[in-house]
Amino acid sequence: MNGAQAMIQCLDQENIHTIFGYPGVAIAPFYEALYGSDVRHVLVRQEQNAGHAASGFARISGRPAVCVTTSGPGALNLITAVATAYADSIPLIAVTGQVARRLIGRDVFQEADVIGAMEPFTKYRYMVRRADDIPRVMKEAFYIASTGRKGPVLIDLPIDVQQEELTQPFHYPEDVSIRGYKPHIKGNGQQLRRVLQALKAAEKPLLCAGGGVISSGAQDLVRSFCEKHGIPAVTTMMGIGAFPSAHPLYYGMIGNNGRSYANKAMSESDLLIIAGARVADRAMPNTRRLEETAKVIHIDIDTAEIGKNIGPTIPLVGDLRDVFQRLLDQELQLDTSTWREALAGWKDAAVDHRVHSPRLVDPNTLVQKLTARMDPDAVYCADVGQNQMWSAINYEMKEGRFLTTGGMGTMGYAVPCALGARMAAPDRQTVAVCGDGAFQMSFNELATAQAEGVPMKVVVMRNHYLGLVKEYQDKNYGGHHSGVTLGDGPDFGKIACAYGMSYYEVSENQALDRILDRFLQDPGSALLVCQVDDVNNTK
Repeated sequence: MNGAQAMIQCLDQENIHTIFGYPGVAIAPFYEALYGSDVRHVLVRQEQNAGHAASGFARISGRPAVCVTTSGPGALNLITAVATAYADSIPLIAVTGQVARRLIGRDVFQEADVIGAMEPFTKYRYMVRRADDIPRVMKEAFYIASTGRKGPVLIDLPIDVQQEELTQPFHYPEDVSIRGYKPHIKGNGQQLRRVLQALKAAEKPLLCAGGGVISSGAQDLVRSFCEKHGIPAVTTMMGIGAFPSAHPLYYGMIGNNGRSYANKAMSESDLLIIAGARVADRAMPNTRRLEETAKVIHIDIDTAEIGKNIGPTIPLVGDLRDVFQRLLDQELQLDTSTWREALAGWKDAAVDHRVHSPRLVDPNTLVQKLTARMDPDAVYCADVGQNQMWSAINYEMKEGRFLTTGGMGTMGYAVPCALGARMAAPDRQTVAVCGDGAFQMSFNELATAQAEGVPMKVVVMRNHYLGLVKEYQDKNYGGHHSGVTLGDGPDFGKIACAYGMSYYEVSENQALDRILDRFLQDPGSALLVCQVDDVNNTK
């Protein structure tokens, strides 16, 4: 058995049956071993999208997913996707080919220091020097990616290591013991008691759920905790889905583009429980004021996140499932009725100041009507830009998933993410929603979906601009539109035809119901282009 064949055996041991990649000479031995194996290889049309598709697959399957590229430009094209996964705590195994060991450092053809290039964006990086190390490296990589704060791990494989014969029988380790890597799973008992004491003394407690609630699989526990004690909740953008939209204790998304009453709840709370959120600037622009007016409990599995952006009164490091299970086991007597009545009043009194075009499709109405019609457990993949803001604020969460990139804000994410998500759950309705700028960054992956027989549903909000940048230029640079005009092309109907998709177009609100019904009921792949106005209607 050579190193490449050992890699395939490792994937089998990890029950990895689907990988996303783009081959080249430096990874050719791996692809030779892949030939005839039980592992399904999905050939993407650009390496970055291998990472985004693996991200969608991982987020729906709940397990690390694998992306593979060759050396040099192939590996470097993957960096953006790996950085995106790192920012959003998505477990990926990125396998890259590398030039032969004796040539490393000589600047030979398609050599790149991918280990150094990906250092800021990975939990750990391996360059495999011996074929005999492959089983250990793979076992450790999957363990690191899927434990603690989840994230991507890089395995760089010189071509001669892939070709090298193992000198001992293949053995995949059963256990992992890595010196210096011991994730904090169980929350500290003393800190937990401080949390309970703070809860007992609070009159206006509020829970803020971040993406960590979802990545840890703690949604049900967090909801049960809030329901048991009558604690209202808000979410960050990455935390959307922790609570159904109609939940009586849920008050929406916070942040610059969040609900006004959700932000008011944050500012008026006397005890803020932050669960699995980094509390970055878009979610909480004024953390100093919060520190002055409220006690802050920050619960996260990553010690580096606690205290980075907001000074907690009570820091608690631990897995959210463990922490909230233990909190649920405690009996507390809380009366939050007055606080909840105030929140309900703010919500009812909220005024929508957004400006909507009477001429074309209102994007807020579009998202509301689309998600109301989608299956209860459907997957909604939102891209980046104004479409992300419209999606996040109007998405109707039932039992499904809202996938987007909040940490890095990577345009072109939704289509490959939706491809991976649909392949992880073939029977689950999946819709990608993009702006016309983001769609043109990655619609080449519709060819991948066509080749793999994966039905794709894609919605494009078209306003002929890079809308969010244009909006910023309108507000800050006197409407000087520099480099944001997309023009009248392309012909999206011909694009749909080229990829074997049904094509729908809508340019007025009155036709939305009829077109959305046809679009979602279409048995195959379908592209829906919605003409929206270019006015500033995100507020």
